[in-house]
Amino acid sequence: MVSGAGSNMAALLEASTDPAYGAAVVAVGADREGTEGIARAERAGFATFVTPFSKFADRAEWNAELAERIGAYEPDLVVSAGFMRLLGPEVLNRYTVINIHPALLPAFPGAHAVRDALAYGVKITGATVHIVDEGVDTGPVIDQVAVRVEPGDDVASLHARIKTVEREMLVDVVGRLAREGWTLRDRDVRLGSGPASTHE
Repeated sequence: MVSGAGSNMAALLEASTDPAYGAAVVAVGADREGTEGIARAERAGFATFVTPFSKFADRAEWNAELAERIGAYEPDLVVSAGFMRLLGPEVLNRYTVINIHPALLPAFPGAHAVRDALAYGVKITGATVHIVDEGVDTGPVIDQVAVRVEPGDDVASLHARIKTVEREMLVDVVGRLAREGWTLRDRDVRLGSGPASTHE
């Protein structure tokens, strides 16, 4: 799922073309028309769909329709790769969704994580892959990578370095989830539990 240019999505599409990766992308969806992410996926030959948020009366109605659109592709995992909408129970109760976030959660949740980290003056920030719940970046953490804040960094320069590690981590985590399976107990996500995902 994407809302913008889809650089993280593109990394997943490329990785999925290798049979050894263990995961195949069945479709790319977006919440608005005209995104470069959807265009990139179409150029690469992947199925796409758009469920515009603006065309629905409320969030619950949009989530219900989105759940149906996702379900048509029968995914084992939904990846929020730069998808900027909060998902409700209509989606989250049906699918396991993971998200990539440009900060070391629980620090700096929300849409302005890089700006907020700079404003706070931290010396280390980074990226997090987590399971999505109904909060704002509050779900159980799967993996994290640290990125040092350099003197003179602005939002653009810091975000560029974070995006590099984001892509690598997301590709690694999705592949491992597919190949090794995982378990979730309370907030503890363990990879390598076998081929079937389980929730305890």
